[in-house]
Amino acid sequence: MSGIRLVVGVVVMGLLVPLALFFLLGLRTFPQFFTVAACTLISWGVADVMAGILERPRLKDRSPTGAIREDWDRRQGDRRKGD
Repeated sequence: MSGIRLVVGVVVMGLLVPLALFFLLGLRTFPQFFTVAACTLISWGVADVMAGILERPRLKDRSPTGAIREDWDRRQGDRRKGD
């Protein structure tokens, strides 16, 4: 993840959502705000990682071993082209 998506995610999940929760829940101290901000930012990061994992293509008609071998061969081919 990079660019505008990263900036928007950090601003929204690290600042705007925690501010809204802070005021709506009637919290009063900075440690409470930072706790809410950390929770929302970490949960956003975990959700983004999981979405990246889930968007990968399925095995389709390949066995797990075949998929690993195919990926390994593709990476080896990329290395040879880069040399």
